[in-house]
Amino acid sequence: MAGLKQRLLEYYEKNETKVDIGFFLGGFVFDIFTLSSIDDPLSILQQVIYLGVLGTILYLEILGAHQPVKRSPRFEKLWQYRQLIFHFLLGSLLSVYSLFYLKSASFFSSIIFVVLMMGLMVANELKSVQKSGMNIKVGLYVICVFSFFSMLIPVLLGFVGLVPFVLAFLLTGLCIAAVLHQLRKRVRDSQALLRGLGAPGAGVLALFLVFYLLGWIPPVPLSVQNMGFYHSIEKTQGHYLLSHERPWWKFWRTGDQEFRAEPGDKIHFFAQIYSPSRFSDSVILHWFFKDPKQGWLSTDRIPMKISGGRELGYRGYSVKQNYSDGEYRVSVETTDGREIGRIYLAVTKSEEITPNRAFQKDLF
Repeated sequence: MAGLKQRLLEYYEKNETKVDIGFFLGGFVFDIFTLSSIDDPLSILQQVIYLGVLGTILYLEILGAHQPVKRSPRFEKLWQYRQLIFHFLLGSLLSVYSLFYLKSASFFSSIIFVVLMMGLMVANELKSVQKSGMNIKVGLYVICVFSFFSMLIPVLLGFVGLVPFVLAFLLTGLCIAAVLHQLRKRVRDSQALLRGLGAPGAGVLALFLVFYLLGWIPPVPLSVQNMGFYHSIEKTQGHYLLSHERPWWKFWRTGDQEFRAEPGDKIHFFAQIYSPSRFSDSVILHWFFKDPKQGWLSTDRIPMKISGGRELGYRGYSVKQNYSDGEYRVSVETTDGREIGRIYLAVTKSEEITPNRAFQKDLF
């Protein structure tokens, strides 16, 4: 058994980069196939355990950089694998949070933030990052802690917005302060602790604050699963029957995004939005019209109440009766102005009435 361990260690030393990438990919693939709903208690417990192990490793490494740390022989054997454990768990958490952010992100408003998260997930495996010292590790860890709170708190409160963000911000700051307080009891060099832990932690929180003010942080746990424009919507036996004239070959379109309006037609906007169970909040259906001279102008802001618990998402719609020829768009937004999804519409008005008009029907 000892010989096998020695051979594994020698292989790791010779192929460190390949092994680290393999562990990273393993954690990422593992989470893709095991990703559960955001309010799943076992998933939340798993994240707590991962964050606890990562925090313990960081704490002991910071402490060990300032003074000798006594470890039992059994723990010392495990300690030599700390880098593998750290980057596997960190990669796993970053992939989970990136996937949740991606599900809730509007491409148009959150792409920079999502790309940054995916970039950090990949950067975690670069040797230059892994060997750059504690600051990068601390920064990545604080990102995971904030992401955990920013997803957990809306689930517990049942709504998204400023209050959940502020609570996540404060709780992350309290975690950093608590670790600093414990380290100061054993480390005399307070300035070194502030540089190694306080500065990167504060920097990450400042970055999240800027992203929130810019509206770039996706409003997890909400996500738009489907939306489109239709000529009519009927509710029958717990389902919605949506009528449209979209040709079958335009399969990438949703409903009538090229809307031919005959006399008496109304534009029905339908949205299917996922939220966790016991979730009760509102979203804004924000209509814009593209003026040839002034560009996009806000025309209507229609609130839509949503409640969670349905696996396929909450369904609702709004109706627009007064419209003209031209281009429109609808942004599904949270009450604090963050965009969950966006869809475009081109309206062409006709004075002719088509006899025996045939519609295709979708069932949701």
